[in-house]
Amino acid sequence: MASITARLLHHSVLFLFLTQLTHSALVPKTNSQPALKPQASNTYIHWYHSMVATHSPRPVNTSRILYTYDTVMHGFAVELTVDEARRMSSAPGVTGVYKDRLINLHTTRSPGFIGLDPGNGAWNATNFGDGVIVGFIDSGIWPESATFDDSGLSPVRASWKGKCVDAHDFNASLCNNKLVGAKAFDAAAKAMLGSTSSGGGVPSPRDTLGHGTHVSSTAAGAQVPGASLYMFSRGTAWGMAPKARIAMYKACGRGGCYDADIVAAVDAAVKDGVDIISMSLGGSPEPFDRDVIAIATFGAERRGIFMALSAGNADPTAATVINAAPWMTTVGAATVDRLFPANLTLGNGVVIAEQSLYTMKAKGTSMVELVSIDCSVEEDFTPDKIMGKIVVCMTGASIPHGVKAQNAGGAGLVGVDTTSWLRDGIDATAFPLPALTLSYTGGEKLRAYMASEPKPVASFSFGCETVIGQNRAPVVVSFSSRGPNFAAPELLKPDVIAPGANILAAWSGAASLLGDSFRFDDGRRTDYNIISGTSMACPHERSTTAGTLDNRGRDIRDNGVTLGSSNDTAATPLVAGAGHIRPRLALDPGLVYDAGERDYVDFLCAMNYSAGQIRSFVPDFVRCTRTLAGGPAGLNYPSFAVVFDNRTATRTLTRTLTKVSEEAETYTVIVRAPEHVKVIVTPTTLEFKEPKEAKSYTVEFRNEARGNRKTEWEFGHIIWQN
Repeated sequence: MASITARLLHHSVLFLFLTQLTHSALVPKTNSQPALKPQASNTYIHWYHSMVATHSPRPVNTSRILYTYDTVMHGFAVELTVDEARRMSSAPGVTGVYKDRLINLHTTRSPGFIGLDPGNGAWNATNFGDGVIVGFIDSGIWPESATFDDSGLSPVRASWKGKCVDAHDFNASLCNNKLVGAKAFDAAAKAMLGSTSSGGGVPSPRDTLGHGTHVSSTAAGAQVPGASLYMFSRGTAWGMAPKARIAMYKACGRGGCYDADIVAAVDAAVKDGVDIISMSLGGSPEPFDRDVIAIATFGAERRGIFMALSAGNADPTAATVINAAPWMTTVGAATVDRLFPANLTLGNGVVIAEQSLYTMKAKGTSMVELVSIDCSVEEDFTPDKIMGKIVVCMTGASIPHGVKAQNAGGAGLVGVDTTSWLRDGIDATAFPLPALTLSYTGGEKLRAYMASEPKPVASFSFGCETVIGQNRAPVVVSFSSRGPNFAAPELLKPDVIAPGANILAAWSGAASLLGDSFRFDDGRRTDYNIISGTSMACPHERSTTAGTLDNRGRDIRDNGVTLGSSNDTAATPLVAGAGHIRPRLALDPGLVYDAGERDYVDFLCAMNYSAGQIRSFVPDFVRCTRTLAGGPAGLNYPSFAVVFDNRTATRTLTRTLTKVSEEAETYTVIVRAPEHVKVIVTPTTLEFKEPKEAKSYTVEFRNEARGNRKTEWEFGHIIWQN
């Protein structure tokens, strides 16, 4: 069967179709196009089959339609040729046709670092998240992990509709009052790849990659004393909401994630009744109406679901942030105040300080000869070249390089990051032999030394320890994707940053330390792993406030800047959004910027979307009856992003604040204007007397730049203080 599927895929492509909600709109009332008119049907799925049969010369069997969607959107996923998809795109009732995309996953100390304390504060005030159900769209879950123990938890609420499914390697009885749902969706992956991670039969929710287990335990894992990776970061592991319940919707496997599977997972999560959906995955920046993840999450937000998504791991290039619609909270990644110190001492006495998760403690090894090889060439890892020497990979190194070096008798490994903007080493890796990775800056020192010596030598020093509080943090990591927003430049993204570098959390017992045992597996298994990515940052965010200062009381620093820049380059809002999450302040934010479905539809209208484009989000939408004053920048969002062109020197925008505290309060505005923009706020004082009372203010932005200035961004703050 797999070979037949593979042959068909030479001619077929997976497409997602969105349809109008009203049945009368789906079935034409006229006889003028008899070839396009489907037979009468009482169900949408029958109508979908009829539509495909009308436009495809091939037989329509059940397997060609992979999914039907009826909650976050109305439509279906089907295998078609490109020509069949083109013909169906003009069929009555079809509002959108989308070619399926391959989507990537965005692959402790963090609760304490962000101010969560078991004895007081946000955890106590919210009863550790008890009663909240968090849905994860990810790679599955390892239910046997201690982090999913349900001791002390009451049964899940009666309104919960989710369940755990039995599969060949997953028994539904493994679920409990902590893990309250586990389902898998792999029809699209199976159609595209010709195989399934479940090995046939019922798709399995079991995690074989580690990613889904890691992010779900980060968000809602139970208290686990003594958690560590090889004794690194040893302590009590807690999720951000340790009493929250977890529902896993597996939509990602060893081949990645496909749009059709992701949408099916979101559809199921909303139908089951989750409160929050966390998605640590994404593709490339797309217009909102061409991004089915944006469309599906809009449908979830319409039903009151809080959406948290990762910003992406592109690099510090501008306009790379993804998952950037206003109904999503978009989370970038930053460091925590924790290090795993390791040093490389060169033969000339220069000491390069970095990090490593190598497990042997050594204050200083013997000086060993360094040898630089082409680590992308398998034949270079031979005993005659590297036996007894420290291998230097000038183009970077990972665990597979370490295993190859170890197998060939290498004494150690040094990887050098080649990206000039990565000045500070961030990632710590659990190499199987003495090894570490140098930042670009450290690599330059090593290159200079090796060029000056005919027989260069070096030694390692490993503390095999975890050091807390000595480094400046948070720092926005270089891989965290940046704004401005590709789809909507006047909507600031990312929204916030959260811990996303070297995060300890639970791991799958089937996964290698790299996370994909199907591609490379050195045989090591662990209950917890330390990894980095905006994937790790996303599950820290559950609707919170943010701050812009680090643990030294200074501006949060940006690690992803050019080599010639200052080490104290502050992270701009295009890098860090509103700043680093601060959950304790969310207990009493005072004022909030409220927005909902109607506001988001107005936002799409302000972006000049046609009625047809908006029907992808709201199936029964007719036309734009109003828009936002000031265009897309007029959305009631907790930030301003104003673009001036040659025709516009002044922009006026309005925001509405809603009071969420109990007592009467008066707020006064503080303005820190950008260098070349005058900012006038009216009024300068807001008086609130009743809870839920709303007050509006306007902001006039005047461009005072002179001459033909190049395109650039400037930044400021508007602060309402009481």
